[in-house]
Amino acid sequence: MKFGQCVILFCMLMCNSCSKRSLFNSVREVFTNDRVYHQDFILQKEYDFIIVGAGSAGCVVANRLSENTKWTVLLLEAGSEENYFTDIPLLAPFQSSTRFNWDFKTEVSNQYCLSLKNKRCNLPRGKAIGGTSVINFLLYSRGSKFDYNQWKESGNHGWGYDDVLPYFKKSENCSHMLNCDSKYRGNTGPLDVQYSPFHTPLVDAFLETGRDMGFKIGDPNGRSIIGFSKVQATMRNGRRCSSAKAYLKPILKRSNLFILSDVRVKKILITSERRAYGVEFVKNNNSCKVEAKKEIILSAGSINTPQLLMLSGIGPQEDLKKLNIPVIQHLKVGYNLQDHISLIYNFLINDTVTISDLGVQNLSHILNYWLNSKGPLTIPGGAEALAFVKTDLNTYLDDVPDLELVLGSGGLNNDFFGSLRKVFNFPNKLFYNVYGPIVLSPAFSISTVLLKPKSRGRVRLKDNNWMSEPLIYLNYFADESDVNVMVEGFKYAKVVGESKRFQKYNSKIYHFTIPACTHLPTLTDNHVACLVRNLATSLGHQVGTCKMGPINDSDAVVDAHLKVYGIRRLRVIDGSIMPHIISGHPNSVIMMIAEKGSDLIKAAWK
Repeated sequence: MKFGQCVILFCMLMCNSCSKRSLFNSVREVFTNDRVYHQDFILQKEYDFIIVGAGSAGCVVANRLSENTKWTVLLLEAGSEENYFTDIPLLAPFQSSTRFNWDFKTEVSNQYCLSLKNKRCNLPRGKAIGGTSVINFLLYSRGSKFDYNQWKESGNHGWGYDDVLPYFKKSENCSHMLNCDSKYRGNTGPLDVQYSPFHTPLVDAFLETGRDMGFKIGDPNGRSIIGFSKVQATMRNGRRCSSAKAYLKPILKRSNLFILSDVRVKKILITSERRAYGVEFVKNNNSCKVEAKKEIILSAGSINTPQLLMLSGIGPQEDLKKLNIPVIQHLKVGYNLQDHISLIYNFLINDTVTISDLGVQNLSHILNYWLNSKGPLTIPGGAEALAFVKTDLNTYLDDVPDLELVLGSGGLNNDFFGSLRKVFNFPNKLFYNVYGPIVLSPAFSISTVLLKPKSRGRVRLKDNNWMSEPLIYLNYFADESDVNVMVEGFKYAKVVGESKRFQKYNSKIYHFTIPACTHLPTLTDNHVACLVRNLATSLGHQVGTCKMGPINDSDAVVDAHLKVYGIRRLRVIDGSIMPHIISGHPNSVIMMIAEKGSDLIKAAWK
């Protein structure tokens, strides 16, 4: 880190009058990581493997396939390189305002996102080498054993918990954490998983409350997910550890790996015999074609992968015909879209133990971070602790939570510069209407997260233009039971946030309403349900749009070997293959899928 870069960062953080967008633009190039992943090479006509998308999955696949020195691997990415700014865990919310975000949004609905800007929810998706692991909140959470056994019981042989556990262990290095049980955890993998070296006293109150309620304080990625715990993050010495840092950076000298960034893939090239043989892409306004001798792997994510398949003639035939796209293979591409949705509640306190974007902008915090990799800037997105719990509405017999509580070290009222508002698409007028009376007052937050939604959405093409954004229909709360669980989540959050352990800070939930809900008594069940439909937002966990399933599953797009049905030499390896969303944060799961998918490819080409 150059001294000048540090000074610029400090000036940027201290600048209260400049707009966030102009600040980002002015320092963008200064903080570029010296073009770490840049390669000068002449594009060849063909490679053994072509991977589309250098995200959480694509970086893993590129690493594992290029281990075979006889294979050539071309990795294509639409985005550019991460930088020092993306490394800072606490500033994760800012990344939604940068070029590293595709900036997708839901289509307008009368069921959800009703009071957000233009009645649309933001759907942050990473557009960078490293993908969403460059812009997410760094949380490492695998979900429950049931999640994977459910995949297996749905007809996906080889995807049960015992089958996938070795790949979780292979990918991670939790050796820096205490009580890292080797039965469930890995300590030699490339992906570092650590606790933040800093936490506020709120964490202790949160964990003690969990213990008082009869929950264990342990490792949600170990024997059982149910319970309270500190946040585990994909972090290395206080800095973000993206999939690019974990899997690509150590292998850049491999002569058989070729990385091409800032390219847009237009479509997959497929023969009349339904064999994928190449891709067409655009870089610097020049259209290029390149072929694969063995396979093409789509790792573009749960929005871009189905879009690319449909543009290539693989998808619902009725929709493709309407858009004048020749149908090559009829499959339910884009269906089965699932996501985690969340709502944040503020708790006012009488102590300045919380974190605000103004509060971290003192020189001591900044210097402590850059010199020692410590201090509040190491808190991943402001999230300090988690609880995975079962509400009274939970119908699962196994150890399966339907609700997550996330302790935030600050409140929405302290979003002085608007980074969280940007993430949540929260209108400024509504923000000041709701939080104006308590702006900059000491507060923490508890987010309620719906873990096992029953509602399903869909991704569709807007037209047959590869430059057009797809249409995204999340269909949040199409099943009323999802709203009911969120209402129970509010009750859970209130009990925790106002518990005796938090009363040392005189904690009290902030009562508020919004214009759309003023006709209802504040924080009653009906009022909370109204808030949920108006304000609940995506956690950016979209999965499922290229469903993995057996051949007799009419909704399946890929088989258990991740091969696209009806198309030879084409696989999907990313979060879009999940048949059911997991009860955790999917980034670690996507890397597991990529580890296993890589082994499936290796076995096929022995």
